[in-house]
Amino acid sequence: MRVGIASDHRGYELKSKLIELLKEHVEVEDYGTNSTESVDYPDFAFLLGEKVVNKEVDFGVAICGSGIGISIACNKVKGIRCAKVDTVEEAIATREDNDSNIIAFGEKMTPEKAFELVVTFLTTDASTEEKHVRRRNKIMEYEEKN
Repeated sequence: MRVGIASDHRGYELKSKLIELLKEHVEVEDYGTNSTESVDYPDFAFLLGEKVVNKEVDFGVAICGSGIGISIACNKVKGIRCAKVDTVEEAIATREDNDSNIIAFGEKMTPEKAFELVVTFLTTDASTEEKHVRRRNKIMEYEEKN
């Protein structure tokens, strides 16, 4: 499995530590940033989203100061379903219910907790239950029209 990871300057330290934990279990592609020098998170969110949509990686991890801005920016890429996640229950729900393909975190999450959430996210399958499929299809249909 290939996982892409991107952050802004505020998420750089967590991203670096998380890569070290993940690379023992999955192939990791680092899409920047590569320092704590100030950058604009949308640039990295759009790049990560495009890599996921183009199937260059299977899933993505996005990190910024709060996790909110980068998740909003990721969701602007057609075909991306990104969720900011703080708990194991949310990681499971976003995969099962929404078939999310990018998980987002804020910089204050510990690397160990982020690793636990990414592993949960990657090992949870999307639900095939009719109500979840119907809801995901509605989102994709709307996205196609707009």
